[in-house]
Amino acid sequence: MSEQRLLKVIAGTPDRPLMINDIELQCYVLEDKTRVLSQRGFLGAIGRSETITAQPSGGDNPPAILAPNNLKPFISKDLAATTKPVEFQPLGGGRSAYGYRAALLPQVCDVYLQARSAGKLLPSQRHIAERAEILIRGLATVGIIALVDEATGYEEIRENSALQKILDKFLTSEARKWSKTFPDEFWKKLIKIKGYPNYMALKRPAFVGHWVNDIVYSRLAPGVVAKLKEINPRTTKGYRKRKHHQHLTVDHGIPELRDHLTKVMVLMDATVNSREFDRLLNTSLPQFGKTLDLPLDQS
Repeated sequence: MSEQRLLKVIAGTPDRPLMINDIELQCYVLEDKTRVLSQRGFLGAIGRSETITAQPSGGDNPPAILAPNNLKPFISKDLAATTKPVEFQPLGGGRSAYGYRAALLPQVCDVYLQARSAGKLLPSQRHIAERAEILIRGLATVGIIALVDEATGYEEIRENSALQKILDKFLTSEARKWSKTFPDEFWKKLIKIKGYPNYMALKRPAFVGHWVNDIVYSRLAPGVVAKLKEINPRTTKGYRKRKHHQHLTVDHGIPELRDHLTKVMVLMDATVNSREFDRLLNTSLPQFGKTLDLPLDQS
């Protein structure tokens, strides 16, 4: 029998955990849209610091967190069937990792809360029930907010508002007008291909400017970057009198830019992560010279 291919992460990185009150949980979305929580984060969230070795494929035993005999009356057959760890391939490759399906967390919490209510918890398990109660309350709050945002359409407004804050911070009024040349879909695809679920997850928004310089300006046409630096040099005070984009022609420069953006978005749709996108980008639309050494608001 051939070995089953591991599912790859398409969203989520270790430095952007899910926060529930003061509890951190590393979370990821896999190729088949399965949401998983890292094994270590899952166990730490409910008060278990030790590492539990993942079961081999096909194992029927529940994870150690649900293994104690006093918990068995509170574990349904459906829950027992979904407790097997998920092995997956992290972004960037490397060793495989293990996690649990995200939906398992509130179910495990409920087991401990039921056992506590029935007076069946052991003294050594009481702290787990306390953490379970914190998590359940936090998940309920996060869940209702997410549901309201989705039902009202505010989810999209929230995304657009977050993006506009980034643009307002890094673009002058003239450059903001220029940013309209970039379709909204470009920004959405850019954020996701870089491994972020949304604009609000960006801890360093300045990266947006560097990404655009790399993906767009340095790849438009041979000699464009060098020519822009020649006709729009820095002053003795270190700034440029005009924005680089002001030197792109309406009849050729801007249409060429829009055509380039269309090609870039096609590549974004054809890839599942930043590494693969960079490889296709460098093959299909290679850089001409060096990337602009300016943040986006100086372009």
